[in-house]
Amino acid sequence: MTKSPPWRSQNRLLDRLPADACARLQPHLQRIELPVGKVLFESDTKQSHMYFPRSGVVSLLYVMENGDTGEVAMVGNEGIIGVSVMVDSRTTPTRGVVQVAGEALMLKSEVGDREFQRGGAFQLLILRYTQLMLSQMAQQVICNRHHAMERQLSRWLLSAFDRVEGGDLLLTQEAIAHLLGVRREGVSEAARRLQEAELITYARGRIQLLDRVGLERRSCECYQIVRREYDRLLMAPVPT
Repeated sequence: MTKSPPWRSQNRLLDRLPADACARLQPHLQRIELPVGKVLFESDTKQSHMYFPRSGVVSLLYVMENGDTGEVAMVGNEGIIGVSVMVDSRTTPTRGVVQVAGEALMLKSEVGDREFQRGGAFQLLILRYTQLMLSQMAQQVICNRHHAMERQLSRWLLSAFDRVEGGDLLLTQEAIAHLLGVRREGVSEAARRLQEAELITYARGRIQLLDRVGLERRSCECYQIVRREYDRLLMAPVPT
């Protein structure tokens, strides 16, 4: 049986790989900073790299013809940005933008594609993660259409807190409203109610989580559905 990898990338997807796949990828992984606002790729432009976040939060934004954008998925240290390069599609209609600062491991697309074409554990994890992303996107559409603002905000905050160390987010209400595609006043009112319930604190762009269990109760079922999909798809055994 292949031994566990002797290194830890701090990216949960990479850290599920067996040692032989790690040995092939590790020399090609370059650590980079992810400052807030950094654009990892633009819509409809060729993607030359894949990114495995170690920390921070990256939003995948759908870009419309008039320039308006809305978040369709969120990626942190559980996943990968740039899976399209491995399905023979070098461009997507989305833009990848850093929302919460962190770090990532960057990999040239041709290296990732070569490992994917080998089959095995890397290919399986990428396919599982792609299925998870589809589930996240579909659930987000339903959530935005059918659930109240407070429930949407609770779901979004929980998803973001899952991807950052500690219990703090540096993000303005205006930025969250932009990601959710709603008015800032709606986010402000929902955040005020969550703060009055002592679930979070919010001041000067810093959101602190006080009561995760309470916030989960305020959230809609969408958060738990996506969490269960993560456990089902990415925590399942990976053949070596």
